[in-house]
Amino acid sequence: MLENKEIDFMGVRKPAAVMSIVLAIASIISLAINSLQFGLDFTAGTSVRLEYSETVVLSEVNEALATNGYQDAVVVSFGSDREIRVILPVDDATNVEGQASEAALVGERIASLLSEENNTEVLLLGSDYVSAKVGEELAEQGGMGMLVALGIIMVYIAIRFQFKFSVGAVIALAHDVLITLGIFSIFGIEFNLNTLAAMLAIIGYSLNDTIVVSDRIRENFRRMRKGSPLEMVNTSLNQTLSRTLITSFTTLLVLFSVLLIGGETTQGFAVALIIGVIIGTYSSVYIASNVILFMKVTREDLMVPIREDAELDGLP
Repeated sequence: MLENKEIDFMGVRKPAAVMSIVLAIASIISLAINSLQFGLDFTAGTSVRLEYSETVVLSEVNEALATNGYQDAVVVSFGSDREIRVILPVDDATNVEGQASEAALVGERIASLLSEENNTEVLLLGSDYVSAKVGEELAEQGGMGMLVALGIIMVYIAIRFQFKFSVGAVIALAHDVLITLGIFSIFGIEFNLNTLAAMLAIIGYSLNDTIVVSDRIRENFRRMRKGSPLEMVNTSLNQTLSRTLITSFTTLLVLFSVLLIGGETTQGFAVALIIGVIIGTYSSVYIASNVILFMKVTREDLMVPIREDAELDGLP
């Protein structure tokens, strides 16, 4: 056995793989049955932006709208504690021109209503209509962007490290995104453009952690004379453990701060990233490394190739 091995990460690689497969299947089933709870960015609706002369209480705004026939309205903080956004779903998503022209009138009615109900000045900052067609295009482009990113990442890691490492990295990234989406689907958390941006950020974060671990694995395969691939992977994971934990911990501190004090506008973004950081840290250890061992990586796979003319380089 290798010296200084602290934690036998790969000793539980099979139960970890089973757990990941179960979570992935559950996510796929939930996405197929429940889909995602798309926000206004991906569906048809009217967005009204308002500014109060004083700090606004969201519960009072919700109550005022509900008592005046806007039970389906969603109110979120927007910018500062005096600015809000009221999201109103529409009944007829096919009448784009009519809804677009109606958006300005809806905004004025909402501003006047809230000003009277709360006995305060309410300024209409803007009122826009988002069509379902725009939402479909955003969803398609976002999904295509993630697929392109995964493809480029696979090519990069195959060149930078080795093909087996690229397969492990891409499977880990797909695992992170799928489970994060599955959690959003299972718990009915709203999925909007902020959440989509978080998905792309998750890919970047998880990839960075995977590359650090992969680089140490490659280095140990080349440097260490004794030990099986499993032992060398375990040693590499222990050597990068402190860096992984510190990075994840400090990132989570920031994200929980955003979640608690950032307002409802950034909640989806923060929740997605918190889930992604936790799942991404796990996948760097138990998915990417597990796939490398499953594909039977060897020392020969990672040795620096020797040029045939290397012996002649020093001759005059």
